[in-house]
Amino acid sequence: MVLTASNIAIRQRPTSKLSTVNWAQLMFGRTFTDHMFCADFIDGQWTDFRIEPYGNISIEPSLSALHYGQSIFEGLKAFRGVDNRVRIFRPEMNAKRLNASARRMCMAELPESVFLEGLRALLKVDSDWVHGEPGYSLYLRPFLFATETYLGIKPSDSYRFMIIASPVGAYYEGRIRVRVEQEYSRASAGGTGTAKAAGNYAASLYPALLGQKEGYRQLIWTDSATHTQIEESGTMNLFIVHNGTLMTPPLDSNTILAGVTRDSILALSRRRGWETKEETISVDFLASGLANGTITEVFGTGTAATIAFIECIGINGTDYSLPDLGIESKAAQLAAELYSIKMGENPDEFGWNWNL
Repeated sequence: MVLTASNIAIRQRPTSKLSTVNWAQLMFGRTFTDHMFCADFIDGQWTDFRIEPYGNISIEPSLSALHYGQSIFEGLKAFRGVDNRVRIFRPEMNAKRLNASARRMCMAELPESVFLEGLRALLKVDSDWVHGEPGYSLYLRPFLFATETYLGIKPSDSYRFMIIASPVGAYYEGRIRVRVEQEYSRASAGGTGTAKAAGNYAASLYPALLGQKEGYRQLIWTDSATHTQIEESGTMNLFIVHNGTLMTPPLDSNTILAGVTRDSILALSRRRGWETKEETISVDFLASGLANGTITEVFGTGTAATIAFIECIGINGTDYSLPDLGIESKAAQLAAELYSIKMGENPDEFGWNWNL
């Protein structure tokens, strides 16, 4: 099934909320646009494609997603470029990753045209919410959840797919402090670490809270078996610069989420001719490199933050500080190049932008 604009019913809000937004005090994920996209999977097929005013949804207490966790999501952004055109960054990758998550969570897969045309339809209705000032974007949250009303443990027979949107500024202000986590785990081999499942994030909240009480903004996760190998940082993929080489853990452990920003950073680095390695990084290697100065940068990558600059890493009770290299750092150069592509300032040689 291929979805087109003619298949989507549109019910618009009479009066927009846009004029009430205080852009100077915008908090990430707290403000939402006027509309949302919805579709339902019933009797083995996707149906009832619609744009409707953003608002509450009615569900029954026996909804299977509430009891057995069949819930997955994606995150991507739309930007208003220097030419005033609205662009979405690499949505095809998110559509494919949503279906990879759906397969792992035993959920109905979504035709990519529903994902992409749903985004297009929502952005056309709410395009004025894509702020053109530097540093702002429209965060897009597609998600899929089970809707069968049944308390038996089995895959749901029905699902709902929705897209909501939130205007956002920066996710992190300045450089952040993190700690290597060597007790709790984000994911384990054979688990759901490669799926963008809601439960993965719920399981991370408690250890993250413990870290925050110790003064760390986020955690660096390690493997669940030995806690000796670096995996992710908070909700982001992790990169280090060791003796000038850009390194990131490989995806072959089947516990690390395949990030869209991660893939983009690797592609940009290789085009620049920088040496890059997708290679296992041990906690000991990280600690010794920070101690002797051979590791000069550590940063996280993800849709929400794009690049999060790390200033300090706690390992086994010792804090290791990283130098502030400013605009000369590899992370800063990559962040600037990536942003310029998203904004249409530099040529999109990879064909990453999807124009509205």
